[in-house]
Amino acid sequence: MEPNAIKQYFTDLQDRIVSALEQFDGNPFLTDSWVRPEGGGGKSRLIEEGNFFERGGVNFSHVTGTQLPPSATAHRPELAGRHWEAMGVSLVLHPRNPYCPTSHANVRCFIASKEGEAPVWWFGGGMDLTPYYGFEEDAQHFHRTCRDALAPFGDDVYPKYKKWCDEYFFLKHRNEPRGIGGVFFDDLNEGGFDRCFSLTQAVGDHFTQAYLPLCEKHKDMAYGERERDFQAYRRGRYVEFNLVWDRGTLFGLQSGGRTESILMSLPPIVKWRYDWHPAPGSAEEKLYTDFLRPRDWA
Repeated sequence: MEPNAIKQYFTDLQDRIVSALEQFDGNPFLTDSWVRPEGGGGKSRLIEEGNFFERGGVNFSHVTGTQLPPSATAHRPELAGRHWEAMGVSLVLHPRNPYCPTSHANVRCFIASKEGEAPVWWFGGGMDLTPYYGFEEDAQHFHRTCRDALAPFGDDVYPKYKKWCDEYFFLKHRNEPRGIGGVFFDDLNEGGFDRCFSLTQAVGDHFTQAYLPLCEKHKDMAYGERERDFQAYRRGRYVEFNLVWDRGTLFGLQSGGRTESILMSLPPIVKWRYDWHPAPGSAEEKLYTDFLRPRDWA
């Protein structure tokens, strides 16, 4: 296990993804390097009010410490008292056009060390899609790309991680999924380090080919205030999940991470309404009836 090799992959992945997104949008991403007083730091790459992306960020972070927050040791008491480091790339992209979906992806590694003992390590990550207006061929493309990325690691891996994603990105207080899922995994250390690292790389390397073709397909679709209004309403669910349920957000804030970078995932324009329901037979209702439920998209 070589932490420097992992870090090199993550920083290279950030550069490659940002380069592809800049080419697609036509505007450069801002670069914001930061240092964490408790140890480590990172580099945030942001775009706001781009030609295509209303807001988006691709963050790399490598943070270290000597004491994990209680949320991290509650179910893993063996980590208490260990020096730890967490590194990875996390991204969220919010297009302006409501017919283009929001997407999130991350790949990460955690290592906890103690003198005289073997390190405890694992990988985690995944990618998922949150459409506002559903297209079956989009869902199929996204999930098939996820399936193909994981195929070399066993026929059972994609179905397992797809189910994990459906269960993880679920708003319990709303009793509805955040989007149409994708793949998600955490605490991955089975099969040895090389296999786990390779699997994580496969997920990271397939993100742009899973997502950007969908943006290309719908970027010129005409939309009006109705579609923007529904997009803002559904973005509210995204905010609720990230602030109430997301483990990464919780860990980042509790471990003293950079708040601006952690919360870059939040959309710029959001709306909430009291007990709102879409009109029967509308395109907005179709999102609920046809897409916001687990399906075998691949």
